[in-house]
Amino acid sequence: MTAASSSSLLGSSRIGSRPTISGPHSDSLNPSSISFSSTLQGLSLRSSGSKRQLYSRGTGSVVIAQNMDRVEVDLSLSPRVNSVKPSKTVAITDQATALVQAGVPVIRLAAGEPDFDTPAPIAEAGINAIREGHTRYTPNAGTMELRSAICHKLKEENGLSYTPDQIVVSNGAKQSIVQAVLAVCSPGDEVLIPAPYWVSYPEMARMADATPVILPTSISEDFLLDPKLLESKLTEKSRLLILCSPSNPTGSVYPRKLLEEIAEIVARHPRLLVISDEIYEHIIYAPATHTSFASLPGMWDRTLTVNGFSKAFAMTGWRLGYIAGPKHFISACNKLQSQFTSGASSISQKAAVAALGLGYAGGEAVATMLKAFRERRDFLVKSFGEIDGVKISEPRGAFYLFIDLSSYYGVEVDGFGTVNNSESLCRYLLDKSQVALVPGDAFGDDTCIRISYAASLSTLQAAVERIKKALVTLKPPVPV
Repeated sequence: MTAASSSSLLGSSRIGSRPTISGPHSDSLNPSSISFSSTLQGLSLRSSGSKRQLYSRGTGSVVIAQNMDRVEVDLSLSPRVNSVKPSKTVAITDQATALVQAGVPVIRLAAGEPDFDTPAPIAEAGINAIREGHTRYTPNAGTMELRSAICHKLKEENGLSYTPDQIVVSNGAKQSIVQAVLAVCSPGDEVLIPAPYWVSYPEMARMADATPVILPTSISEDFLLDPKLLESKLTEKSRLLILCSPSNPTGSVYPRKLLEEIAEIVARHPRLLVISDEIYEHIIYAPATHTSFASLPGMWDRTLTVNGFSKAFAMTGWRLGYIAGPKHFISACNKLQSQFTSGASSISQKAAVAALGLGYAGGEAVATMLKAFRERRDFLVKSFGEIDGVKISEPRGAFYLFIDLSSYYGVEVDGFGTVNNSESLCRYLLDKSQVALVPGDAFGDDTCIRISYAASLSTLQAAVERIKKALVTLKPPVPV
């Protein structure tokens, strides 16, 4: 600290020795971090309002210390942040991880990420990118090499024609979606979201000062949106419909005929756009097939197609997704990204080019993972189907089982309390069976819980046995 700054700190009068600053930041003016040298030991401190007076017992001189009192910091947050709920999937995953790190043998079936390693050719491409010096900023929208490869993929696999300037590559599909919502929604607009939904969709709408309008579906109808319900909820404020097929959390896949019925309704409403979240498109179980919404008659101009590399290519940590659509909307997304994060990782983009070069639908690498996912799905459907009171809609895609366990609600458990909803059931299962699952209320359906089968078959077998034992406690067999 300079003599001038110490004079400013202690008022206009000088003191023979400067104050010294304790702590690592010598430029800090935090009073709690300041100690004075031995020549000031003869000073006493008195407070008077917002000023404090240092009296020298030897000379009787007075030095005024301004603004030494602690100032309270305004801790208020913006209404936008306060309107957004934290992600329960992230919270539960973090809690389960902490328990494991503390030595508790928790089986974690909450996270939505494949348990496989990134395929070797993709990883090698990333390593080579570093070695070859591809470590600098890329164009904001993504490298031309990757956007061209995405255009080729969308044409060959989805029947969609785009040019590179109609693609924006982002740090994950989540960023692609939230930028799209922010780009097209005005305050007061409505975003229509079929439930069960991915936890982030309603919160993204709220971040854009839009209103999420939830459209409930039924397990008896495989959690598929009823077109009549959609039509009944449309108003002049309706701006976006978000569709996710294959679905997180249900694994439902929209058949082409149903999508065509929805498209006919969308076509009658000029303001209505569609975000088609197709991140799970390659994790789909025959005979189910994937249809891109933008490929339907009249829907290319209305649709923002979102996809990425996290799920099918086991690249969650690489953080890479993309959006494709009409240039007018994509340019708006690009503008937002330029002020948020700028371009995605140059290394990840090189790896993504390699991923798209593995062959149609990811080639053998993705087919191998898909085979394992199907085996796990079949095991879980069979196992839970044998438990009384469990309702199941067999997933046609993704790697989640969304099962109705509401028949187990309403039971008082000694030492735990009442299990009366999906959240308390998941807490009970974590406590009793040490299995981490996600409550259905996070996805807009409190009757269900979500089980991720992105885990080895042996892990799933152990989890099922634990869950079965815990459920028996909740609903013991009725004596004959």
